[in-house]
Amino acid sequence: MASSRKNVLVPYTALRCRVQSSSAFGFSKARGLILQSLEFQYISLSGNTFRSQVVEENYANPKTCFFHVLFKSAALAFYILSALFVSNFVIIFVITVFLSALDFWVVKNVSGRILVGLRWWNEINDQGESVWKFESLDQESLARMNKKDSWLFWWTLYLTAVAWVFLGIFSLIRFQADYVLAIGVCLSLSIANIVGFTKCRKDAKKQLQAFASKTIASRVSSTLQSAFSIV
Repeated sequence: MASSRKNVLVPYTALRCRVQSSSAFGFSKARGLILQSLEFQYISLSGNTFRSQVVEENYANPKTCFFHVLFKSAALAFYILSALFVSNFVIIFVITVFLSALDFWVVKNVSGRILVGLRWWNEINDQGESVWKFESLDQESLARMNKKDSWLFWWTLYLTAVAWVFLGIFSLIRFQADYVLAIGVCLSLSIANIVGFTKCRKDAKKQLQAFASKTIASRVSSTLQSAFSIV
């Protein structure tokens, strides 16, 4: 403990003697040396505290990210490894499609809403036409969304579809039409989420542009009205 105190006091003692004995340095230069010494000592003694405050941005919703990836990985892993453990195609088809359906539901209703602030669904109107419905957070909330969460959401969404495409090509090369059927169902569910969320994101951008245009127009009109009223 004594040695540490001595190390801290040495710069101050040496600096004080240097200021008092040298007449070449003026008051301003001496003050600059003191400030430099204090700054150097603060950095050397508190460097660990300063470095600990620089924290990398982490995932804001790790549990949601886990389940977002879980069912995708489970469906792909089971399909790829099923040839080693299961010989019945019906079991392979049912379990693979079931896991993909769980992933479709989780992405559409849970992870999409939490990780990127978007949600979509499809309805049939009175005329029998299919109508897309989109829902998103306000623009201020979307701007605050975690970048890592968003990155994980979109990349896993696209990579899963790419993986199913490669597996489908492989099954076609091996002339396994029944496995192509299972892959087709899983790929359709994956593409449905990609199309839905992509349209939802574009709709959110259009709403932002419309809101910005409306706000600018209202401000311009109010400015013109105030100017004419003054005249």
